[in-house]
Amino acid sequence: MTLVFTLGYAGIIFEESLAFNKSGVGLIMAVTLWVIRNTGVTNPTEAMAQLTESCAEVSEIVFFLLGAMTIVEIIDAHQGFKLITNSISTRKPRNLLWVTGIVTFFLSSILDNLTSTIVMVSLLRKLVPDKELRKLFGAVVVIAANAGGAWTPIGDVTTTMLWIHGQITTMKTIQDLFLPSAVSLIVPLALMSLSSEMNGKELEPMLASEQMAPRGQLVLAVGVGALLFVPVFKALTGLPPYLGMLLGLGVLWVLTDAIHYGDSERQRLKVPQALSRIDTQGVLFFLGILLSVGSLQSVGVLGELAEFLNSHIPSVELIASSVGLVSALIDNVPLVAASMGMYSMSEWPTDSELWQLIAYCAGTGGSILIIGSAAGVAFMGMERAEFFWYLKKVSGFAFAGYAAGVITYLALSHLALPFPIGS
Repeated sequence: MTLVFTLGYAGIIFEESLAFNKSGVGLIMAVTLWVIRNTGVTNPTEAMAQLTESCAEVSEIVFFLLGAMTIVEIIDAHQGFKLITNSISTRKPRNLLWVTGIVTFFLSSILDNLTSTIVMVSLLRKLVPDKELRKLFGAVVVIAANAGGAWTPIGDVTTTMLWIHGQITTMKTIQDLFLPSAVSLIVPLALMSLSSEMNGKELEPMLASEQMAPRGQLVLAVGVGALLFVPVFKALTGLPPYLGMLLGLGVLWVLTDAIHYGDSERQRLKVPQALSRIDTQGVLFFLGILLSVGSLQSVGVLGELAEFLNSHIPSVELIASSVGLVSALIDNVPLVAASMGMYSMSEWPTDSELWQLIAYCAGTGGSILIIGSAAGVAFMGMERAEFFWYLKKVSGFAFAGYAAGVITYLALSHLALPFPIGS
């Protein structure tokens, strides 16, 4: 099973070279691993029970993602995000760099890093005509999107996974990770502001934006409200977060049906059309990866790996930091999924230092290389940014921010410095 997982993961890493879609590879890997798991066992009932349990856990994340992605797609179809993007008026490159980073940071905290990157890079095409300069701004979007997604449970798939399974809670995560995440963005912004590219002439005026769809402001308010209501729903009812997300989607579905009733030309603004545009292959990729990790967990492979790491890397800080650095090379979803299976909640309870650091490191560590996060891969495709260009121009800044954020977290936790949200 370890060999199959390694080969499957290699296929995912070298997706572009092999011309195989990673979603297909992930699904084949998942089914193969469970077939091996169920072959030759003395107690097939136990294996089936483990598969059922794994599917139940994975389904929560898949339903959550489907709901969130559909809500965001509906808002985007109504041009709701124009309220945010049209408010950016500065034309000085250095000022625009900071505005872009800050807007992306907070946008990503309530949406997700992939969607925020797509929205902001699309905006930059109207704000920054020079392609090379725009790539630098796009790189800042990647760093900011990953940093913004690390400090809220709904901002990144990995933090969502940890939150749904009880490793972290909403307020404690915001309290502990907001400052480290902000520092991981501020440091690269400050360093990049000193570059010659950011101190050149003012940019050309912004092009006219597309018109917002009817009731676009209402759809934006209800959609964002639905996303923000999910943690509240979980706290009030004690039910899983995906039910709160599906509730929000249902409300927005009925609302858009009512708004556009009887108008055949507005079908693209309704939920059925939005469902056809969401990243279904990305959801299937998560499904394959999480089921694969679940199979390894069921046979104790992850537990053995945890024991190996604990014996050779006794420091929690080094273990979590290593997860972040590895996430720069490979997708952080399987890394976090593996970590969840490797470390017991009885040994590392909810909101312990290990889980908070993993949430931060897995989220922000992906910014160090362009292939380390969904945001980076999206930017790579949209702006034709190259791996080695990013490595030369951006990776050093991203690593400096990552390291500064880790130091900030350790200072806050070990020195028990006060933080306004928790006081």
